[in-house]
Amino acid sequence: QVQLVESGGGLVQAGGSLRLSCAASGRTFSSYAMGWFRQAPGKEREFVAAISWSGGRTYYTDSVKGRFTISRDNAKNTVYLQMNSLKPEDTAVYYCAADYHGMGSARRSQYNYWGQGTQVTVSS
Repeated sequence: QVQLVESGGGLVQAGGSLRLSCAASGRTFSSYAMGWFRQAPGKEREFVAAISWSGGRTYYTDSVKGRFTISRDNAKNTVYLQMNSLKPEDTAVYYCAADYHGMGSARRSQYNYWGQGTQVTVSS
């Protein structure tokens, strides 16, 4: 069982930066690949980024490549999403998710646990 709590969301102007954090409970955090997804009003939840259990592999959706960076600190049971050069279209609720024994996936169905989400709003 893993509980996930996101933080770091907020209101930022276009071109600005935010760093999201996702703190996980439990002693087996390093057994999970982790992902970030987002959901804008009226839209489906979409994949943003994922990272393997070791941090050795990362994956990004095309729209955030070069702007967002996913990382993890297994000693702190935390995964991060550094978001730079933010755009209004990045506005959404951002969720982290855990995939037991996974290598990182863009598929929502692959993930076993989800956080409650944190709001990111980018003004133009």
